[in-house]
Amino acid sequence: MITTKNQKEIELMKIAGDITIRAIEEVGKHIRPGISTKELDKIAHDYIVSRGAKPSCLGYQGFPGTICASVDEVVVHGIPSDDIILQEGQIISIDCVASYKGYHGDAARTFAVGNISEEKQKLIKVTEECFWKALEGLKDGSRLGDIGAAVQKNAEKHGFGSVREMGGHGIGRHMHEDPFVPMFGTAGTGMKLKTGMTIAIEPMITAGTWELRLNGWDARTKDGRPSAHYENTVLIKDDGVEILTKKLEANNFEQR
Repeated sequence: MITTKNQKEIELMKIAGDITIRAIEEVGKHIRPGISTKELDKIAHDYIVSRGAKPSCLGYQGFPGTICASVDEVVVHGIPSDDIILQEGQIISIDCVASYKGYHGDAARTFAVGNISEEKQKLIKVTEECFWKALEGLKDGSRLGDIGAAVQKNAEKHGFGSVREMGGHGIGRHMHEDPFVPMFGTAGTGMKLKTGMTIAIEPMITAGTWELRLNGWDARTKDGRPSAHYENTVLIKDDGVEILTKKLEANNFEQR
């Protein structure tokens, strides 16, 4: 069921979003060759808990981590492990969801591990660009297809692929709510977005084919080439959108 959020719910989602993005930034400070993805997971877990929030991914349908830590050709849902040690030249996407007083914030960023190739630098840059292209003109009355079309067009313009088997989603009291938000499509098609809807928009862009190999949680590019991920939780408004996964100026959340 698709829901719209009232002002109180939006305020709680803003706090969840602040915690989520700060957790990702904290993890980003420690990304370097030689660190394990399990160590990065603990950093995110400890930060989220220290803020009085809960790691939404931990235990979700059996997922064993606080973050999804996806390296190189792993598109999403990489399971943190002591055995996965980051190497110079890799890229890693950190997908994190935090829950505050029952409301969720969901975001993802892709980081370089040391010095990376020009192709990977471009992939990270274009993936973020795809997100911002999706927001252009987005508002009450826009259609879901507008989002996917903008992402796909920008990715393909640079010779990259936009993943089709997975995409964004509604979010609020549940980490995954309706509607499914595809990262490909045709502008002017699909359901209309309404003021008060909260959705996660998350381009997953590949250096080669958009096709995936799925094995349990693990989702990898079919051709083994790298993938990048950029995501934010956004609120649909009458005249535009507001990003909810951003740092708030105030830190005295107990009064909210």
